[in-house]
Amino acid sequence: MSISRRQAAAALSALPLAAMTGSGTGVASAPARPRRTVHIAGDSTAADKYARAAPEAGWGMALPFLLGKGIAVANHAVNGRSSKSFIDEGRLTALLAVVRPGDLLLVQFGHNDEKADDPARYTEPWSTYQDCLRRYLKGARDAGARPVLLTSVERRRFDAAGGAVPTHGEYPAAVRALAAEERVPLLDSQAQSLALWQRLGPETTKSYFNWLPPGESPNYPSGVSDNTHFRPTGAVAVARLVARALRDERVLAPGELRRLDEEIPESWLSWLDNPVA
Repeated sequence: MSISRRQAAAALSALPLAAMTGSGTGVASAPARPRRTVHIAGDSTAADKYARAAPEAGWGMALPFLLGKGIAVANHAVNGRSSKSFIDEGRLTALLAVVRPGDLLLVQFGHNDEKADDPARYTEPWSTYQDCLRRYLKGARDAGARPVLLTSVERRRFDAAGGAVPTHGEYPAAVRALAAEERVPLLDSQAQSLALWQRLGPETTKSYFNWLPPGESPNYPSGVSDNTHFRPTGAVAVARLVARALRDERVLAPGELRRLDEEIPESWLSWLDNPVA
């Protein structure tokens, strides 16, 4: 399972994957530590979700099932955040406090950076957006971790002819240019997800996004037609794109990944307990 934001903030000294028992004694020894942790900084498309939002799921919820057992996932992504607001709220500082040398930091923002009518979140792709992203890169490097940039996963949008339509304007190009300039790995989730939605088509993609008819889920009694956020099928599909890109860009070795072509049951994903009102 992934490590929640609250767990990550409290787990500087230990991020266990499993407890190990002492040989022949029945007494638990110190928890096993992962060889490294993959940290995710991002928005709602990647974030862990509360039970009240189910079946909505972020791709970060599925990523742990595609990584080797020696690698943990700390998902710091939060709904509604941009590269700017994540920093302004102190979330990058908290994230970097739990990063260890050898860890990875995956950075995916853009959906909320695009909101020009919201000064708390808006960034301009070729200036303030890149400036903010540079702070993630520097912070990871200063902590001895390896930063990885991701372009924004695409929304579900099709034209009249059934072609998948890009929605992120200049933001993906700005990330690609920054990755080349800073010589950091680039996972082109925007291009890869757009190609996937194109292959699946307008109707099939509804089962990947949080489209629900009235009455199917008590969390959405009137139904929902959400073209941004995923259901478990979509979260797993995007996590698989990310995992394969980590392999293809040689960020992780093939032996550090698993299940790239296997089914990930929806029942494996888990949602956070609803916050106390």
